[in-house]
Amino acid sequence: MTVTASEVKVKGVSIFDKLLDEFSDVVINVRGKDKYCVISFDEYEVYRAFKLEQAHKEVMEDIDEGHFHTDLNRHFATIEEAIADD
Repeated sequence: MTVTASEVKVKGVSIFDKLLDEFSDVVINVRGKDKYCVISFDEYEVYRAFKLEQAHKEVMEDIDEGHFHTDLNRHFATIEEAIADD
């Protein structure tokens, strides 16, 4: 289901209670482009658990393949480079 940002502005967040009873997600369209997706908190928890499981799987694969290091100075240098790039 898609609603416009104007509808959300006029009706407030209560619009989501009604729509999420009928639909699993609600897309908010801003100036003709789909920009946000609203899901119930229960759905969010399922999604979040999935994302965490995926991240854990990727880390374990990196470890298995030897794609990691334990050099603390190298780690801090990587962080400093990332901050400098922002």
